[in-house]
Amino acid sequence: MRLLKLLFFLVIILTMGAVMVIRQATTVPLPLANERLEFTVPGGSGLIIAAEIISAAGAGVPAWQLALLGRVMGRATQIKAGSYEVQRGVTPVGLIDILTRGDVSLGRLTLVEGRTASEFRAMLNAHPDLTHDSASLSDAQLAARLGMAGTSLEGRFAPETYLFDKQSSNLEVLRRAHAAQARAIAAAWQERNPDLPLRSPDELLVLASMIEKETGLASDRPTIASVFANRLRIGMPMQSDPTVIYGLGARFDGNLRRVDLQTDTPWNTYTRGGLPPTAICLPGVMALRAASNPPKTSFLYFVARGDGSSAFSETLDAHNRAVNQHQRRASR
Repeated sequence: MRLLKLLFFLVIILTMGAVMVIRQATTVPLPLANERLEFTVPGGSGLIIAAEIISAAGAGVPAWQLALLGRVMGRATQIKAGSYEVQRGVTPVGLIDILTRGDVSLGRLTLVEGRTASEFRAMLNAHPDLTHDSASLSDAQLAARLGMAGTSLEGRFAPETYLFDKQSSNLEVLRRAHAAQARAIAAAWQERNPDLPLRSPDELLVLASMIEKETGLASDRPTIASVFANRLRIGMPMQSDPTVIYGLGARFDGNLRRVDLQTDTPWNTYTRGGLPPTAICLPGVMALRAASNPPKTSFLYFVARGDGSSAFSETLDAHNRAVNQHQRRASR
C-alpha cells in the first residue's frame, strides 16, 4: 500500500513537472544569442540533426532539449528541410511548429529590364544566399546546361524578382529565369501583328532588346518599335547607338564618339544592315509586346529630348532640326 502511494505521488510529481516544462516551452522565449536566428536544415535531416544545427546557431538551449520537445509533441518525423529565420521572442514550441510547417525564409534577387546576361550572372555569383554552382561555367557550358546549346545567353532571362530557398543553387534561378523568358517570347510571337517584318522569335527578341535600351519611358516603347519596323520594311539601317555600345564591350568608356559609330562590329547597326546577331540586353514583357505589335506610323527617326522621352520625325530634315534643338538644350 505504501509503495502504491509512493508511485502515485511520483506520477503526480512527474506529471506536474511535465506540465511545467510544456508550459515553459510554450510561453518562455528561447534565449537567442542575437535578435534573429538564421539556420539551414539540409535535406534528409532528422529531428536530432536539426536540433544540433539550431543549438549551434545560437538558440540558447541544448540540442537534446529541443529534440526531446519535438518527440513529446509527436513531430520527430515531420521536420522539413530549408533555410529558416526566427526572431527573438519565439518559444521552443513555436520553433518546432515553424520547422514542421516548413516556414522557410527566402532569398530575393531583382533583375531589372535592360541588364545584360553577364550582369545577371555576376549578380547571382555575388549573392550571399545562393550557392554559386554556375560560377565556373562558361557561357557556352551554361547554355548547354539550360538546353540551349549553341545559342547566345543574351536576352534569354526574364527581368523579374526571384525568391528562392537560401543556399539553393544559382543554376536553379537561372533555369527559372530562362523558362520565364522563353514563355514571354513565345507569347509575344504568338500574338504578333501578321505584318511584322520579322522572321522568327529570335529576331523578335533582338528587336525587343533594342527597344528596351533606347528608352526608359514606357509610353515611348511602341513608337520606337514602329520606327525600327518601318526601317526594316524599307531596308534602312537600324542605326541604334545601344547596339554599337554593346559591340564595343569593355572598350566603351561612357562617351560614344563618331569613330565608334564607324568601327565595325557584328552589332554595329550603322556599318551593317538589318538586326544585330543577338539581343543586346534582357528585355522585359512590355518591350517584347511593343516589338510584336508596333503601331502604324510614318516615323523613321527619333532623338532623345533629354528628359527620358523621344522626339519622333518622318523626314531627315525634321529629324536634323529636332537633333539641333534638343542637343542645344542638353548642352546648356
